[in-house]
Amino acid sequence: MSKLAAQFDSAQSKFAGFLKENKIDPVRVVYASEQIEKFTPADRSIKLAKRQSRGKEDDAAKAARSQKPRSGRPVTSQLVTRALKGETLTGAQKSRILRALARIAEQKKLGEVAATNVF
Repeated sequence: MSKLAAQFDSAQSKFAGFLKENKIDPVRVVYASEQIEKFTPADRSIKLAKRQSRGKEDDAAKAARSQKPRSGRPVTSQLVTRALKGETLTGAQKSRILRALARIAEQKKLGEVAATNVF
């Protein structure tokens, strides 16, 4: 049994309750986030195009600014541990966890995941 799974059994936060209710393993949240947030070469090219289009006002520059790269910062096991304990999280951390949970809910056909149900 992993450390994360051991902490999951004793946790009493709203996040832990959501995971238990929907039978989601916390390790799966970490893995799903890695798949969603992984920084790819396409993301690097988007950031390069944004940097090169600074100060320009043509259509290509506007198109480059409208694209959004991935963050490159996945949810870690330490972050999931903090969420299981009910400690405070930043908004960006909560949104990364929610994106991972939405991906898992889509795979398990659970429906929408709302922030009010999780945090």
